[in-house]
Amino acid sequence: MPVVLLTDALIFLLLMLAVGFALYASRHEHLRDPWRRVGRSRVGTSALVILGFYVAVGLLDSLHFHPREEQKTESGEAVYSPQILSLLDFALTPLRVHQEKTYSAPFATHLYAKESLELADGRVARDYPRLKWGGSHLLDPKTDRFPDVIWTTLRGLILGLICWALVATSVVWLLARRSGDGFRSTLETLRAGLSPAPWRAALLTLLVMLILSFIAGELAVKYHILGTDKVGEDVFFQSLKSIRTGLVIGTLTTLVMLPAAITLGIMAGYFRGLADDIIQYLYTTLNSIPGVLLIAAAILMLQIYISNHEDEFASLVERADLRLLFLCIILGVTSWTGLCRLLRGESLKLREVDYVQAAVSLGVSHSTVIGRHILPNVVHIVLITVVLDFSGLVLAEAVLSYINIGVDPTMNSWGNMINSARLEMAREPVVWWSLAAAFLFMFTLVLFANLFADVVRDAFDPRLRDAK
Repeated sequence: MPVVLLTDALIFLLLMLAVGFALYASRHEHLRDPWRRVGRSRVGTSALVILGFYVAVGLLDSLHFHPREEQKTESGEAVYSPQILSLLDFALTPLRVHQEKTYSAPFATHLYAKESLELADGRVARDYPRLKWGGSHLLDPKTDRFPDVIWTTLRGLILGLICWALVATSVVWLLARRSGDGFRSTLETLRAGLSPAPWRAALLTLLVMLILSFIAGELAVKYHILGTDKVGEDVFFQSLKSIRTGLVIGTLTTLVMLPAAITLGIMAGYFRGLADDIIQYLYTTLNSIPGVLLIAAAILMLQIYISNHEDEFASLVERADLRLLFLCIILGVTSWTGLCRLLRGESLKLREVDYVQAAVSLGVSHSTVIGRHILPNVVHIVLITVVLDFSGLVLAEAVLSYINIGVDPTMNSWGNMINSARLEMAREPVVWWSLAAAFLFMFTLVLFANLFADVVRDAFDPRLRDAK
């Protein structure tokens, strides 16, 4: 039975808006040309492929449903569990249900701490207990683990190469059909890197990602490749589940921020006078309030509301989803002022150009002037700001969750993983893999988001484009 959470609906609304903007940009040369420049960048294309993997995981984790129970009612109707799962949960069922007793290191076959074990002869000894799932198929972990990891890695490598070969062949065939050249000629062009678009860079990046994905998928079924946490949950599964939280924070906050920033920024710069004074006073006052304190106050009020109205939430997932949405709203309210100030300055300049003055003197309405002359000329600033702010918002979630005013503790996020790692790093022996996993996944997302943002900025900024 499908379940639509609030953030799920907003995610797919944002996806539809992105598709609509892509169709709009394809019909206007002033937008199509910069995106063509982005598509011709090897760095931008490679970063987009990696970001596409993150987005695919996030979308799979945004399709929720109630799983069907095995038993049926007396009338033969299906019975659905109150538990809410996503397609990603269903696809990663082995990782989700294979829970150990407590900590275990990456690729370990035994727990990380010694326990009192009863031997066959009745004696009690202190030793490391065998894991219930990790490496349970091995008869002798000391001698069989390393060869098994090597062979499993090779199997994942072969599967990744086969999948990439199918995708690459399809891409070459489509390009050959579009250009009218032969398959072999198109293949040689791509291999030499002579195609207008950097298909070679994109396919090589895709090759690396597919190989890593298949190797991780094959190994994760047999081992906890990133270890387990205090309650025995797979850290690799937690890291994948945290992708959706990071993407939601980075994208839905933008959805909340843009309407106020664009509307108020353009109004302040275009109308000037009293409207400009009021809007400047508004965002100056808001900037004077420490953002962390405002977020903390809002989250604490939401927690009190949830505690007093527990009957309104059917499950912990819905409660955590509401807190995530509320966090996006608060971050959007506190982060629109920078873009608003930029748009105000640009609108002040644009309202003085000749074609705007001519339109106003001919009696064209203000809404038409703003829609046809002001807004299209500030789109590049909006796009540059959005892609640059995405990384900052992802990092903001980690910081806020670290100080317990971020997402719900029951929700998987990199911030919660880092927060839980505080005590783990202080114990002996040190449990380092939760922090390392959160750092690795978050670092990869932020790094390639920043690389893609730099390419978009260079393509859309007229000053940088003209300098080249």
